[in-house]
Amino acid sequence: MLISEKVAQAKELLKEFDVDCWITFVRESQINGDPMLPFLAPADLTWHSAFILSKNGAARAIVGLYDQKMVEETGAYDRVIGFVEGIKKPFQEYMRELNPAQIALNYSVGSEICDGITHGMFLTMHQMLEEIGMSSRIISAEELVSALRERKSASELANMREAIRHTEEIFELVSGFIAPGKSEKEIAAFMKAEVKKRGLELAWEPQVCPAVFTGPETAGAHYAPTDRKVERGHVLNMDFGVRVNGYCSDMQRTFYILEKGESQAPPEVQKGFDTLIASIEAARRAIKPGAIGLDADAASRQVITQAGYEEFPHGLGHQVGRFSHDGTALLGPAWEKYAQKPFRKIEENMVFTIEPRLTVEGRGVVTIEEMVVVTKDGAEYLSHPQKELILIG
Repeated sequence: MLISEKVAQAKELLKEFDVDCWITFVRESQINGDPMLPFLAPADLTWHSAFILSKNGAARAIVGLYDQKMVEETGAYDRVIGFVEGIKKPFQEYMRELNPAQIALNYSVGSEICDGITHGMFLTMHQMLEEIGMSSRIISAEELVSALRERKSASELANMREAIRHTEEIFELVSGFIAPGKSEKEIAAFMKAEVKKRGLELAWEPQVCPAVFTGPETAGAHYAPTDRKVERGHVLNMDFGVRVNGYCSDMQRTFYILEKGESQAPPEVQKGFDTLIASIEAARRAIKPGAIGLDADAASRQVITQAGYEEFPHGLGHQVGRFSHDGTALLGPAWEKYAQKPFRKIEENMVFTIEPRLTVEGRGVVTIEEMVVVTKDGAEYLSHPQKELILIG
């Protein structure tokens, strides 16, 4: 169902962007897979395989003979050709018949998610097209691929909501497990056991999913849980997500470990938390169709710096989809490493994280990561936003 849905969407995007033909070209995809392949085929492919979608509505797949039936059963293609000796002859025959003015391939300088064709496969495709006088028609598919990944369908959003539901439930469960003396590794193991019990997958590499970091000396995000123990008076943070039917969640929650005799967090921790909540809400209000990610990032940073904290050293948020970091458009500053991503227009049905952070001296890092979906006139939370510190006695 999803493949048929996305193939149909791709045909409409070809019309929208006025591109005659889009080709995804792969081989041994288990080794070198194109990020777009799951939208086009139900499993990895062995031999050279071309998925050719056209502005005129045609959808053709040319694959190795033993992959043919699997692709046919998707029902997404008008015709699936299975070859024995090689792809060149059936591919060139069909391209002559199609005779497109532009041929969009999955390469990009500025977006890794749109850069799926390997250099060797690009050269192979270029050679096959050159032999029939079409190599000069090659263009980048970046705009089309970005839109296809970023504009979530109803079924994609349903999968992501389910992933978020599980994530929030596991956060709630682990809240009862955390206690002074527990290590980051023990907390992570508890969460992974719950993921396994539910028959789910982690949203990213198990070494750092979940990331658990506690106290002021923590290594921080993107670092594996350590033997560091939870201590009273410290802030603890987790970065965690699961995958449901191929779609991810990516969320963070902040906890405070009460000192003996405390019933609430001390003022400096509460101030940091309240500042973070305000910065998330400022960003959410700035997210709407036609806006750019740069502005949402700036809105969040302004709240944090005006409260006397240093800027966070990363972008405010990224898109989520089949990967925990997905899409091209980004909520971020105009830094070299982000290229043009912060300047891309935000569109309806994109799903972003909002994840600022700040440090409370002597206590630890305060950071929350929420997920929002872009609506016709703004952005609404997909997650249930954390509005209160989670207090651990």
